[in-house]
Amino acid sequence: MTTKAPTFTQPLQSVVALEGSAATFEAHISGFPVPEVSWYRDGQVLSAATLPGVQISFSDGRAKLVIPTVTEANSGRYTVQATNGSGQATSTAELLVTAGTAPPNFSQRLQSMTARQGSQVRLDVRVTGIPTPVVKFYRDGVEIQSSPDFKISREGDLYSLIIAEAYPEDSGTYSVNATNNVGRATSTAELLIQGEEEAVPAKKTKTIVSTAQISQTRQARIEKKIEAHFDARSLTSVEMVIEGATAQQLPHKAPPRMPPRPTSKSPTPPIIAAKAQMARQQSPSPVRQSPSPVRHVRAPTPSPVR
Repeated sequence: MTTKAPTFTQPLQSVVALEGSAATFEAHISGFPVPEVSWYRDGQVLSAATLPGVQISFSDGRAKLVIPTVTEANSGRYTVQATNGSGQATSTAELLVTAGTAPPNFSQRLQSMTARQGSQVRLDVRVTGIPTPVVKFYRDGVEIQSSPDFKISREGDLYSLIIAEAYPEDSGTYSVNATNNVGRATSTAELLIQGEEEAVPAKKTKTIVSTAQISQTRQARIEKKIEAHFDARSLTSVEMVIEGATAQQLPHKAPPRMPPRPTSKSPTPPIIAAKAQMARQQSPSPVRQSPSPVRHVRAPTPSPVR
């Protein structure tokens, strides 16, 4: 596998926290080899020595920094830096610590995503505010109630909507509203669920197609291909093929009749034979027929008897 410089697939988000509560920064990082991660506040390196109680972790591309109990002194600019042999990348966000009330704020907003039909989909947000905001999920403006198909959960400031088995009809615009007595905040993203390549049946139903229907469909496709093939030919080409076919003798027609051959073995032509026959009828003298030509010989006159 080739090396790849670090990149942030999800950068840091700014956080507003009440003094004495927890504050969490999180970023998603990709790169190969796996990058080394460092944290800074206002340019100073963060560690358990410089910030007692801080929790720093990096696993499966997730870099996280948690301050369990914040004070006003923890306010500032927080930076995460990822480094490997191919390069370096950084992401920076603000931490604001307040002593009183604070309006809702998204430290992690909804992210638009695309998923395959039948897969599980999870939409996460992180919301802070003083007092703790009321968080609600919506799809195309309609509030989503927690159910076996759409489960809404909360872990600290992390709120999640989990779709157990997504279908194309679950696609749409999803939003999260966070409200308290100080203010209101909204985060919106698009969710697209891709169906199968062929026609997708209705959710959790099956459609049975008979063999006869499949055969009819294939036959219709074949007929369309044949029509397209003949339509592509020009009229001139078709005429040339037809003329070529008529010039040939069709095998089912009888051959032309020929005049019958004479049964006689004599080489005498029929016309000469007919003339000889007429001569024999006109003369009583015997005629000797020679092969060719025909000659008439008169018998000698007998001499008188004395």
